[in-house]
Amino acid sequence: MKKTILTLSILIMSVIMLHAQQNLDFSGAQGIISPQVNDNNTVTFKLDAPKAAEVFLQGDWMPAEGWVPGKVAMKKDEKGIWTYTSESLKSDLFMYNYIVDGLKITDPNNVYQIRDIANMFSIFITNGDQSSAYKVADVPHGTVSRTWYDSPGLKATRRLTVYTPPGYERSKESYPVLYLLHGVGGDEEAWISLGRTAQILDNLIAAGKAKPMLVVMTNGHTSNAAAPGESSKGLYKPIMMTPDVGSGNMESTFQDVVDFVEKTYRVKKNKADRAIAGLSMGGSHTLFISANLNNTFDYVGLFSAAYRLNRPDAKQVPAVYENYEKNLEKQRDNGYKLYWIGMGKTDFLYQSGVDFRKLLDDKKVKYTYRESEGGHTWSNWRLYLSEFVPLLFK
Repeated sequence: MKKTILTLSILIMSVIMLHAQQNLDFSGAQGIISPQVNDNNTVTFKLDAPKAAEVFLQGDWMPAEGWVPGKVAMKKDEKGIWTYTSESLKSDLFMYNYIVDGLKITDPNNVYQIRDIANMFSIFITNGDQSSAYKVADVPHGTVSRTWYDSPGLKATRRLTVYTPPGYERSKESYPVLYLLHGVGGDEEAWISLGRTAQILDNLIAAGKAKPMLVVMTNGHTSNAAAPGESSKGLYKPIMMTPDVGSGNMESTFQDVVDFVEKTYRVKKNKADRAIAGLSMGGSHTLFISANLNNTFDYVGLFSAAYRLNRPDAKQVPAVYENYEKNLEKQRDNGYKLYWIGMGKTDFLYQSGVDFRKLLDDKKVKYTYRESEGGHTWSNWRLYLSEFVPLLFK
């Protein structure tokens, strides 16, 4: 009787498991490896789509068509597998999609994906020295957490992403802080995912090239409490130009972030132990915040910075913008250790960067300028972060 019950139980479990597995794909496509990074940094992509009429590969390493990455046609073999092998790529992290009969999709054989604004991309990392900074290495790791803070200035509770260095939880030591700000399309998730902040910091600290530090990554869109889907606004489609852009709200209330961090975390509270940096819109935020709080940060980093995002419908210029040049002069007179500017040679903000540096020259504000290849891209911003961090807190 017991044997009969056991046999029946096994049979029932087998039926349940078979039913549960109906959504899984056990076809030959599971054997496809895509992408495959080859030793010489050429990359092979494959897609099983035998009924497709045409398939294109679109990648951020290809020459752009306006704001849209370029694309290249893939070739189909007799088994219906579409294939393309790239030229040898530089050492970096790359994003790509397939376009199958006009429909853009991620690579179904690649589980590694990233969201950028409202779009999803598959990713891969090539070989080489620079890309090694973006890979998870066998070194001590920091902790990445999401936490909420009260902003009296904005009358809101908002979310931060915070990186604490290896050993923070077991230590009694206090650490310096880098405040790291995103661009117009980002949120508090952008630097940790697209920017590989945790990997860069882990690897630099382990190599002795950077001081252990906290990195605080804010949400610069003051009309959003948190990244899409992470607040009471629910599941909505993200947009770039939120109503707060150019309002001055983030810049004028940033002291709320500093106050929260210094009350909540074990950090040093001196000017020499605070740095602030940002990309694009976050670069604009950085230059205005650091001038407005002109005796707060000893280290300032502007990565492809927009000078200012103007609002044509603004009835009054926010004080944080209107008083900028006077605040900049105070920042200069109060002194600082590093004012670092990075810009790509083909960045659409290149000329505004030239104009901004002329203003700094006229005001006798000393800075370090780094010009790189390429344009307004995460490739450059990851590079700038990996070069900026080792210069901090010396």
